Amino acid sequence: MQTRLYLYALLLTASPSLAETESAAEAEELAKKLANPIASLISVPFQLNYEKNIGPLDDGDRTTLNIQPVVPFSLNDDWNIISRTILPLVSQSDIAPGLGSQSGTGDIVQSVFFSPKAGSSGGWIWGAGPAFLIPTGSNTYLTADKWAAGPTAVALKQQGPWTYGALANHLWSFAGDDARQDLSNTFLQPFVSYTTPQGVSYTLQTESIYNWKDSQWTIPIYAGAAKVLRVGNQMLQVGGGLRYYAESSDNGAKDLALRFNFVLLYPK
Repeated sequence: MQTRLYLYALLLTASPSLAETESAAEAEELAKKLANPIASLISVPFQLNYEKNIGPLDDGDRTTLNIQPVVPFSLNDDWNIISRTILPLVSQSDIAPGLGSQSGTGDIVQSVFFSPKAGSSGGWIWGAGPAFLIPTGSNTYLTADKWAAGPTAVALKQQGPWTYGALANHLWSFAGDDARQDLSNTFLQPFVSYTTPQGVSYTLQTESIYNWKDSQWTIPIYAGAAKVLRVGNQMLQVGGGLRYYAESSDNGAKDLALRFNFVLLYPK
């Protein structure tokens, strides 16, 4: 009898509690939503990137903190609108001979996706809409000094722990400083991620830009991991990884870059 009671007590101790099981399930669900750029989830990511060997002499370095709030709105019973904003805060030095150091805000990229609430019959989730470049840079070396706009779209599929798809946009300049080069840039971001039952996500993606004016690619490949957790009453995701530049412009970064992510989550 005592042996049976001891084994039962040991089993209870080794088994996860109901609260732990529910917490893990919530973390997994939120991690999967974060893998979807147009999920119905309010989030505020803070993405810190450090790059070096920038410029024609490979002497420069840059630290960029991207503040990227994502806010979904219900348009009607069938459609959502998802606002995605990227505001960069930049500190850089020696990116070109004689330029010294600069710090301040960069240009905002604002995207708006119209997305059906119900996925396609094949399980695909998609959204499309306009994207804008707003010249909010606080320094002449932190801004393109151009207003730009164009289309953006995303399509993805989630099967079990896997999420895969692609996000893209194209921006053409239509106003701004006539002395600055016009913009015609295509952004391509194919991605794949794997989410564990503990809310850990492993991601591989590229963040490629093709500059049609200079006929030049910039192709950083990112690999990283992140985990959803709760601190007090606040749900958040923390993680990081590396970016490797498979292709870079003459004045761009040419070495491994570091990235750290911190995301505040506000599930409904």
